[in-house]
Amino acid sequence: MHRALYLSVLLAGSLAALSACKVVKNADPSEAGQAEEAQTDEVRMANLAREMWEPQVLPAVAQLVTPLVDLRAALAQDVDAAGAQFGYKPEGEASPWNFAVAGTGVIVETKMESRAAKIQVDTDSDGEADVTLQLGPIIRGTALRDAMPFLSFTDFRDQIEFAKLAGGLNAMAYEALTIPTEDPIGQTVTFEGVYTFKDTASRPEIVPISLSFGAP
Repeated sequence: MHRALYLSVLLAGSLAALSACKVVKNADPSEAGQAEEAQTDEVRMANLAREMWEPQVLPAVAQLVTPLVDLRAALAQDVDAAGAQFGYKPEGEASPWNFAVAGTGVIVETKMESRAAKIQVDTDSDGEADVTLQLGPIIRGTALRDAMPFLSFTDFRDQIEFAKLAGGLNAMAYEALTIPTEDPIGQTVTFEGVYTFKDTASRPEIVPISLSFGAP
């Protein structure tokens, strides 16, 4: 009888212990990979842009950068020759040239209230704007991505992923800028940045990676 009672108590204790336990599933290595894949293209490409910004992007721009006045003179003579000397374009006949330029000018028009803020700059002292600088935070275009000789579309899954990388690089450019809190119209601005060439009649729309503002 004592043995039967002992077994009953032992069984009841075991059941109580089991009910209090939580079954934990062993980690599946494939699930970690699935979690990584579940990250959005935007997040993954933003992380990639941040990783490559200082060690790869900034040195590439520094190697490519040309004084704007020199580039203008070369483009006026021969676009393709200027592109071969000063620019870079991805493989493919339809791809436009991308240039990294440096210059200084007076801000003659501003659009600071928009999230796609821009300033118009007169760099040749004729009183008219001849350069647009995109301040962001919304920065349009793929110039920064397309000016990088180490980036190729074939290294990415598809066009969507490649487009998100361009957005990530533009976000890094915005992060690098120090923008005045007050409207800088009339001030002098010195800049360095990248733009995609359209034609000699079109105003360059530059994605700046550095800006400095001074008194008029």
